[in-house]
Amino acid sequence: MRILSFIASLVAVAKPITAFSPMATVGHQRQPTTVLQATSENVDIVKVDLTDGRDYPIYIGTEYSDQQVAEMLTSHIQGNKALIVTNDRIAPMYLEKYEQLIQEHKEVTTLVIPDGENYKTMDILQRILDKALEEKLDRKCTFVALGGGVIGDMVGFAAAIYQRGVNFIQIPTTVMAMVDSSVGGKTGVNHPLGKNMIGAFHQPQCVFIDTNTLSTLPDRELQSGIAEIIKYGLIRDAELFEWLEENMDKLLARDPSAMRYAVQRSCENKAAVVKADEKEAGLRATLNLGHTFGHAIESGSGYGTWLHGEAVAIGTAMAASMSARMGWIDQDLMERTYRLMEKANLPVELPVDSPMDQATFLKYMAADKKVANGQLRLILLKGELGNCVFTGDFDQDAMVQTIDDFVAECQGAVV
Repeated sequence: MRILSFIASLVAVAKPITAFSPMATVGHQRQPTTVLQATSENVDIVKVDLTDGRDYPIYIGTEYSDQQVAEMLTSHIQGNKALIVTNDRIAPMYLEKYEQLIQEHKEVTTLVIPDGENYKTMDILQRILDKALEEKLDRKCTFVALGGGVIGDMVGFAAAIYQRGVNFIQIPTTVMAMVDSSVGGKTGVNHPLGKNMIGAFHQPQCVFIDTNTLSTLPDRELQSGIAEIIKYGLIRDAELFEWLEENMDKLLARDPSAMRYAVQRSCENKAAVVKADEKEAGLRATLNLGHTFGHAIESGSGYGTWLHGEAVAIGTAMAASMSARMGWIDQDLMERTYRLMEKANLPVELPVDSPMDQATFLKYMAADKKVANGQLRLILLKGELGNCVFTGDFDQDAMVQTIDDFVAECQGAVV
């Protein structure tokens, strides 16, 4: 079956269903998102609905045939050239496979860059742009991001600025990237003064998820990604949170059915939020629960010290603690949040050798992207499970007290 006819056959017979996707902020109406269930049992398609014909599919599956992979991916490459960018950890496992499959239909160039958050820099971004220029890639080319969140963010940003914008495809290989960073078009690199401070919104042509790749993911990275799945449950999907409470052991054991369900449910939530608020005017900011505290931990501790999800887990614990301190949630919800993250083997406190102190937290939080007109705004839990608010109207003393509690035993806070 040829490229376009294969994709057309999937969508033509797909049955739209309404997925459970509670809205994130108290007082908002709930909105459904569309899931296209393809006839092939090994793949489902979640559609990201955007304006101006920019909709794109998220393919979520397992046990793909080579023909499926080749035809799905190349159907989203408009020109005849592609640049696959990956890192030196993923390359030995998956680069040759994707290079050969895409090469059956397109001209392919590859680039391997160093792995790690500490390489998410302008210098490494320059290597991607240099490679594209050396290969004389034009505006019809497509960049392909093969890897985790760092690769996806950097390749997406390179695509956004190369010749004022070229297409790109996301092939996430980590839980974190599958359930969060590959969907929604946020791209960028870090700056010494703040995480993800240089970037652009640039949507991919498609997101291709093969959950089989999670079999090679280190346990620590698996757990890091689960932090983002827990987030969806806390801010907008109470049923997912309750499912996680019952099925966390299956996720940690990499049960294929459980993992595919968690990835798809997360993508449905992310797609619904992106549809409602693509450029993060309000609702989309709620996806950053725990991130303001977490980004401060990443920046203040040195990039690479913590995996993103680990820092977010601690940040979420801080947000839950602060919310409970202000009486916005009951003690039971805060304790359930802690228990679930601990069940996922995620950190919920800073270690004693952490360099973090109150001043370091406040320094980096003051430079957070959610600051508006000099006012810090946070995502905090409020009300029943599955509800949150994005607000600058909170008790500043409660925030400072929460920070003090979390750094009390850290070396950085000891006078």
